[in-house]
Amino acid sequence: MANTYYVYILRCADDTLYTGWTTDVTKRVKTHNSGKGAKYTRARLPVELVYTEEFEDKIEPQKREYAIKQLTRAEKEALIESESDATT
Repeated sequence: MANTYYVYILRCADDTLYTGWTTDVTKRVKTHNSGKGAKYTRARLPVELVYTEEFEDKIEPQKREYAIKQLTRAEKEALIESESDATT
């Protein structure tokens, strides 16, 4: 059975950005918002999903997560904006 993997960016209540990866974005966002997600997001609830990318293997989203975490805030905001432009 082939899994689908996702990299995601959350906007926290304090307007900071959190990047992670998962196989189920909806479930993961609920986990974060329930206070059981990453330590970083627990103190910054609620969080809002603002960006996703889809992958077919496990290694690529991990590499992409790392690459996104190396971006500046402005670069992350541009990435988020580029996805919202694509969906409107």
